[in-house]
Amino acid sequence: MPAKIAINGYGTIGKRVADAVALQDDMRLVGVAKTKPDFEAKLAVRKGYAVYAANKDALAKFEKAGVKAAGILDDLVNEADLVVDCTPEESGYKALYEKAGVKAIWQGGEEHALTNLSFNAAANYADCLGASFVRVPSCNTTGLIRTLYPLDAHIGVEKVLAVMVRRATDPGDSKKGPINAIEPELEMPSHHGRDVQSVLPDLDIHTIAVKVPTTIMHLHTLAVDLKKSADATQILDVWKRFARIMSVSGGDGVKSTAQIMEMARDLSRSRSDLYEIAVWR
Repeated sequence: MPAKIAINGYGTIGKRVADAVALQDDMRLVGVAKTKPDFEAKLAVRKGYAVYAANKDALAKFEKAGVKAAGILDDLVNEADLVVDCTPEESGYKALYEKAGVKAIWQGGEEHALTNLSFNAAANYADCLGASFVRVPSCNTTGLIRTLYPLDAHIGVEKVLAVMVRRATDPGDSKKGPINAIEPELEMPSHHGRDVQSVLPDLDIHTIAVKVPTTIMHLHTLAVDLKKSADATQILDVWKRFARIMSVSGGDGVKSTAQIMEMARDLSRSRSDLYEIAVWR
């Protein structure tokens, strides 16, 4: 019997998770929860997803806007085997899931302390089997783990210096910035290294981050000291074993994130998303 999956939060992350769940043979999307009846909620209805209001106050807003809601979040959670929580950090739904006796995955916004178990499919899948609650780290942390775990597992990593050039906000967000500035993260090292260690606790990593005025992709520059000597071909051969890494070449005209985004469009990827970490060779 397919697992019944609920999505709490249907924004940048939630709508992508919902679409992915809807494509699985061993899962059934029982519904998505929203706080307001905006265009994303209306598009979810058009897609045939059952949309639930986050609470009774939100339900009244849905009714006033003429957007059909199947109920409220409590109803959705009680129908599910597992909730993927895609709400902003510190939204505070853990007690609800515990009361309902459902498992939950927090997708990218919460701290490790919420679950004391952070998940990456390549690095620690087995450690998370059977857990009631797990947390997926942020996109930057996930990207670092995807590139560093293969090197550590197959060659050995002595230490890492990672500099992250972060996009300012999501493509659909017109409220955040910076717009005409470069904003360094003044905490040194940045929190990303500690976050990587929530999955790879023995990795010696120092991270620095800066935010720039773009909405397409983050860029990571890594200086990695390996425990064994390896040339570029050997490193690329390690990465080729992992489906979520792809190599690109400046010699092919891929000289910036603009061309990488164009590749995603040409591959007809939904929302122009690139699911792999693009590594320049």
